[in-house]
Amino acid sequence: MLGSFSPNDWVVYTREKHSLSPGPRAKNISPSPHGEMYSYEVDKYWIVRQVKDGELVLETRRGKVHTLPSNDMRLRKASFWERTFFSHLFPPKNSAPQNLNPGAPNISH
Repeated sequence: MLGSFSPNDWVVYTREKHSLSPGPRAKNISPSPHGEMYSYEVDKYWIVRQVKDGELVLETRRGKVHTLPSNDMRLRKASFWERTFFSHLFPPKNSAPQNLNPGAPNISH
């Protein structure tokens, strides 16, 4: 982990995915042995909503909530360039979290 996290920090989580066709933000793309699927990584742009006992409660742009250990190697603070050029991909900093119970379903009205 490079530095500590605080509420309202923008973070980038690198998620591994598998599909038939990687999207435009995919990186490190590699085909499966027979070529029918691809594995790749996608950066997810999230915000820290709570820091508690070595875990971070993170919120996605669409309001989903994830809890991850603060020392997860796939999680890092957003760089200056990411904050500048990809700010539209992060959740708003000052909005109230939609749902801080990671096990509960997200309900929109």
